[in-house]
Amino acid sequence: MTEVLAVRDLSVTFRQEGRIVAAVRGASFDVAEGETVALVGESGSGKSVTALSTVALLPDSAEVTGSVRYRGQEMVGAAERDLQQIRGNRISFIFQEPMTSLNPLHTLEKQLGESLAIHQGLTGAPARARILELLDKVGIDDAETRLGAFPHQLSGGQRQRVMIAMALANGPDLLVADEPTTALDVTIQAQILELLATLKRSERMSLLFITHDLGIVRRFADKVCVMQGGAIVEQGETRAIFARPSHPYTRKLLAAEPTGGPAPVPAGASELLRTDNLRIWFPIHRGFLRRTVGHVKAVNAATLAVREGETVGVVGESGSGKTTLALAALRLVSSEGPIVFQGRDIQGWKSRQLRAVRRDMQVVFQDPYGSLSPRMTIEQIVAEGLTVHGAGDGDPHAMVAQVLREVGLDPSMMSRYPHEFSGGQRQRIAIARAMILKPRLIVLDEPTSALDMTVQVQIVELLRELQRRHRLGYIFISHDLRVVRALAHHVIVMKRGDVVEQGPAAQVFDAPQSAYTRTLMAAAFELKARAVG
Repeated sequence: MTEVLAVRDLSVTFRQEGRIVAAVRGASFDVAEGETVALVGESGSGKSVTALSTVALLPDSAEVTGSVRYRGQEMVGAAERDLQQIRGNRISFIFQEPMTSLNPLHTLEKQLGESLAIHQGLTGAPARARILELLDKVGIDDAETRLGAFPHQLSGGQRQRVMIAMALANGPDLLVADEPTTALDVTIQAQILELLATLKRSERMSLLFITHDLGIVRRFADKVCVMQGGAIVEQGETRAIFARPSHPYTRKLLAAEPTGGPAPVPAGASELLRTDNLRIWFPIHRGFLRRTVGHVKAVNAATLAVREGETVGVVGESGSGKTTLALAALRLVSSEGPIVFQGRDIQGWKSRQLRAVRRDMQVVFQDPYGSLSPRMTIEQIVAEGLTVHGAGDGDPHAMVAQVLREVGLDPSMMSRYPHEFSGGQRQRIAIARAMILKPRLIVLDEPTSALDMTVQVQIVELLRELQRRHRLGYIFISHDLRVVRALAHHVIVMKRGDVVEQGPAAQVFDAPQSAYTRTLMAAAFELKARAVG
């Protein structure tokens, strides 16, 4: 087969604070016509830097050596004018988070039209016709009515479809997809994967797919290159790599999936939290007098119960009400209906009354970097709760050291700042911040979705151990059903504010009653495996 892209001995280094950092080391691989090649590895392995090197999109601080040839034309050291003829024309990119890639101030028509005007000189009616064709091709319903929409008015899946339309606008030979499904719900992930597979065939494109999710790679890619520390440690046909991995790191990645289940709920465990037909409606105010003209029905009649040592998993697509339900249970958003925490209905309590129980209920958020203050040391971050709640009779420094050890971190690192830690370490710090108050209940809001597969396994094992040791109750919110299956005793399935199904985890996973639950399970465990390149 004819090579579209040929990379030989590619190395990329960056100069940072007077030292040289090697991001890519001697990478070599090919992408043939109509072929899907996956670059896989953990964060920092060099996947994205390798992809950006294909059309010289790296910053000036990068030093690139080796060769990158697109249909025989050398990209390394090429003139900017030559590179501009290829970028967006022959090689296009789709990035992980479409909301940051799309201009929030421009309509879809303007953003798609800009690419057509720059690369093809299309404007006016011909450009509009091409835009409608592209939006229809990527599955945007009622495309004509969407032309005047802004990115924030679209769902995550729709925004990603728009990004794909922009990438296809100029008929590229090679599409580079950098973690295009990581931020999406499982059902939307499956749709986007199937769309990319269909478009690759119909448009006769090649695809360079960057991901850390080997479940996607297994059926979606023809070949796979495994990267570790900037180097490709193993590559070959996907089926052969998965069947007979030769490198220890590849075997580690393939084994990195949460397995097993949680320890049984302790006998005689007391109930920590119960809600009964909890309703969370947000009023819509209009007009000069701000009259209430309607409601956003975030949650309708939700009932849940959490016991000591029990994990209740709450699953559903974005906008289903998962996080809103959990925050309402902690009295962090307004709601109607009883909220009984440790035998007391706290629904009507004022702030001063609630403060007495706040230390017993804590939250760990999805993005550990965003939830940790960059201006505070780890010791200050973890100890902050002790100061706020006046908790702890001992030495705060010793208490921080103890809880850091408990979550698997070296206490000698407590004088460092969040940016000096990996994503997995930052999530351990966030867990330590919650644990130092010795809570009874912790809400875990997508705590593993931003992490690599190997780190996910570590965090799942840590959460299991902490629960076993302290009889913690968890409300675990996630769209990753593999992680939920490994942690939850009881599962609640939500759709557009309604609880459509709930029950013991084994029952919900193995014999789902609701059609919507069956769709979620298929997306998580079947459709992803059936996506083909």
